[in-house]
Amino acid sequence: MVSADHGSDPSGQDGPFDPAAHGWEALSDDGYIGLVGPIWQKPDGNGMRFAFLADSKHRNRLGIVHGGMIMTFADRVLGMTAHSAIGGKPHATIQLDVHFVAAIQIGQLVEARADVVRRTRDLIFMKGDLVVDGRIVATANGIWKILTSG
Repeated sequence: MVSADHGSDPSGQDGPFDPAAHGWEALSDDGYIGLVGPIWQKPDGNGMRFAFLADSKHRNRLGIVHGGMIMTFADRVLGMTAHSAIGGKPHATIQLDVHFVAAIQIGQLVEARADVVRRTRDLIFMKGDLVVDGRIVATANGIWKILTSG
């Protein structure tokens, strides 16, 4: 666990957790995600896992991670998984439902993995869990529209 009080590495080493030192690769994005990220990715047998390290810029007035950051992360994780599943075709979120299960403390590493539930010609249905230390902190379900040109 990444400790909110000590900012320690979950492997037991002193100092703040460094995702890159643990095999995570930062996704580059000069748009909105660049402002709230970085978002990290790591291969995981059947696909990719994603993560973000909860930082003080993610906090709400209660001092825990803001729900908007959780929703942003869920949208990115499910959307990137959909992108891969449809071969990189353009797509857009048309529905996203996020259920907040537990508070996320500043300093914790939030991980997620998403799965395709169903795919039609025009839509892709997704689900995912956000976890901290193996416990679910949020769940997400969404629908993405596969965009066609012309």
